[in-house]
Amino acid sequence: MTAHNTPRISFIGFGEAGQAIAAGLREVGIAQIAAWDILFPEETGAPLRAAGEAIGARLATSAADAVRESDIVFSAVTAASSFKAAQSVAPHLSGTPYYLDINSVSPGRKQQSARLLGESARYIDVAVVSAIHPARHKSPMLIAGPDAEAAGAALKSIDMNISVVGPNVGAAAAIKMIRSVMIKGIEALTLECFLAASRAGVLGEVAASLRNNYPTLEWAKLIDYNIERMARHGLRRAAEMEEVAETLREFGIEPLMVEATVERQRAMGALGKQDSVRAAIERGGAAILAAIAAAGNKTG
Repeated sequence: MTAHNTPRISFIGFGEAGQAIAAGLREVGIAQIAAWDILFPEETGAPLRAAGEAIGARLATSAADAVRESDIVFSAVTAASSFKAAQSVAPHLSGTPYYLDINSVSPGRKQQSARLLGESARYIDVAVVSAIHPARHKSPMLIAGPDAEAAGAALKSIDMNISVVGPNVGAAAAIKMIRSVMIKGIEALTLECFLAASRAGVLGEVAASLRNNYPTLEWAKLIDYNIERMARHGLRRAAEMEEVAETLREFGIEPLMVEATVERQRAMGALGKQDSVRAAIERGGAAILAAIAAAGNKTG
């Protein structure tokens, strides 16, 4: 790593997570940041390029160009592309940089990427365990791998919120994936339960009755938050839940509930792209459920 605590950092994948982490790191004094996204050459990549320019990142011309002389590489692509991302940089790494795989994929997928990179990088299994905003690079992250202790010290020195969970690649991913069974599953159940309650005209009564069983939960806020997350990020969450299903299979568990959550998240993510639903998200409350009901006779 370069002197004066200013590592050279590159991002493979420059969507929401990559942009958020890069922006936060720039603000704490990291000057050398490079970014590459497969959409950069495309017209649809214009917003990503603009974000990189606004942050002050060097827009790379390829994955190979992005990781040139990097001390730390963040892989922040879609779940389906995580292994391809590792393949794209493997021949071009030098100096054994830390390779931070922050993608939401199964432990087995992370182990596959670690084997591919071998000794060309110090592979770190990273699990981001909160929304990336507003904390950005300070979002709590779990890390695992043979070099996790050293990586943790380096990342904490650049103001990142890191917890080391062990030396085995896949340990951080297992925590992230398994907790998603509950978190994304509750989101899907929230939509299904309260959309039905809304249509039956008993929304308030159902919310009130649930307080008998879960008195510490503020159901009005929970309904808005869970459905808003699905509407904004349901398609991405569905892809993550497919990785969660694979995780459960790796541990010998049939992912019956998870597979249903995939379908509910995907359906809500598609509805969330409609203007009427996006507008209702800002109003909250019953307006969200009414907009969903109006957008389609069913959500899955």
